[in-house]
Parts: sequence; structure tokens; C-alpha cells
Amino acid sequence: MAASSVTVTYNFGRKTLLARKPISKTIPSSVLASSTAAHLKKKRWNVLRLVMEKKTEKDHKPQEETNTERWTVITPRVAQRLERKRSERNTYLVAAIMSSLGVTSAAAMAVYYRFSWQTEFGEYILPEMLGTFALSVGSAVGMEFWARWAHRALWHASLWHMHESHHQARDGPFELNDIFAIINVVPAIALLSYGFFNKGLFPGLCFGAGLGITTFGMAYMFVHDGLVHRRFPVGPIADVPYLRKVAAAHYLHHSCILNGVPYGLFLGPKEIEEVGGMEELEKEVLRRTKKSKR
Repeated sequence: MAASSVTVTYNFGRKTLLARKPISKTIPSSVLASSTAAHLKKKRWNVLRLVMEKKTEKDHKPQEETNTERWTVITPRVAQRLERKRSERNTYLVAAIMSSLGVTSAAAMAVYYRFSWQTEFGEYILPEMLGTFALSVGSAVGMEFWARWAHRALWHASLWHMHESHHQARDGPFELNDIFAIINVVPAIALLSYGFFNKGLFPGLCFGAGLGITTFGMAYMFVHDGLVHRRFPVGPIADVPYLRKVAAAHYLHHSCILNGVPYGLFLGPKEIEEVGGMEELEKEVLRRTKKSKR
């Protein structure tokens, strides 16, 4: 069978120098079909490549451009809220520094004068000094267990109307729950005062107990309020691996993933291990680590 063909006529127009007849050229239909298919394929490829290039440019924006676009959508209301939060953090930071310096200097002076009285005339009262040191360490450790029990049996029970402010969004640098910290200061000051102004073994034990409560309170403020809830910057203690676990464990308490466990702070990871929640703890540690790096 003879191959079909298509006749294409080329016309050079009317203004040629020599009047030529239109030239006709016969192109086989197979060649025409193949060239048309190649043209359409090339056109589709160009369109696809253009779409891919646009998508690639969109997906690989520079980080600076992305950050700029994100910050440009902040409304005045959000900016005002961020400024208020920054002011609250600064207010609590000043309060934390002043209280820390005041308590530390007072405790250091009290310990110095207390032990200087014990060493009058070059005579050391060894049992009293050992008792003071032992009670200071023991009361600091015991406060963790007291805080765990009070947190579960009191703060989340009969005193929930006060502790509830700690589980809600805070409006201002302070919250009603801070009263518990002030309450713990009262026995510490009483024990330190009695042990400071009296001599003997029992006053020495009371002095050590007050000193331990004070030490625990300062550590609790920096770890709980500073590291966990970010009420003020805490510096290098945020990079301590175990304290990262402590912060993650306390976050699980606020999320109620493990029915409120842990209720303690420094031994919080141990409580989570006892209820079989180590997987959730590791996930939270990883999440907080990635967030801090960003």
C-alpha cells in the first residue's frame, strides 16, 4: 500500500523580485506525525521542567527569607504580649537574684559565726559540728520526699484552689502558688534563728535542719521555676543531662500523660521509671533538646 502524504505549499509572497510559482513539497504523513509527537513531547517536558523548577525554588527558600516572612506576620497584639512576657521574666529574674544573694550571704554569715562560737579557745565541739552538717544534708534530701507527699496529698487535693494557678496560663510575674514557697521559708528561718542564738547539740541540729531547707528551696527555685517553667534564664545548668530529665519529667506531670506522675522534682525520673513511663520520658527529653537547639 502506498504511504499517504501531505502536501505543504510555501508561498514567497507578492513582493519577490522574480514571479515564481508557489513551490509545493510533499511530506510523508509518518514523518509529520513523528515530528508533531516529538514537538508535543518536548513542549510537555518544558512545562514539567518549569513547574519542577518553581516548586524547587519554593521548597528551598533561604532560611533567612523564611524567618523574615514568619516575623512579618506578628500583629501588634502579639508583639505587646511578647513584650509583657519579657518584662515578667526580667521582674522574676531580679527577684530571684536578690533573694538568692540575700539568703546565701545570710546563711554563709550564720554558718561562719555559728562555727566560730564552737571553736572558741581552740576547742572543737565535734559532735555538734557533725550533727549540724548531717542535718543540713538530711533535711535537704528529706525536703524532696516532703514536697512529693505534699504535692500529691495536699496541693492536688484540699489545696487545689491555690495550686491550680500553677497549672494555668500565668498572667503576671507571680502566681498564687508562690505562697507555698513563702510558707516553707517560715520553718527554715525559725530553725536557723534558734540554732544561731543558742549553743548546744540540739540547737546545732536545728541550725543544720534550717540550713538544709534553705538549700533545697534555692535549688528548687532555680530548677523548677527557672529551668522547667522558664520564668528566668538559668544559664549553664540547662545543659546538665540529668536536669534535662528532671525538666522533662515535670513537664509530663503538667501534661497528665502518666496520671499526674511524677509529683516530686529532683527524683521525678525515678518515679516515672517506677510506673513504666521511661519511653514517654525519653520522647520528651528528645523534644525539648531539639527545641532548645532551634
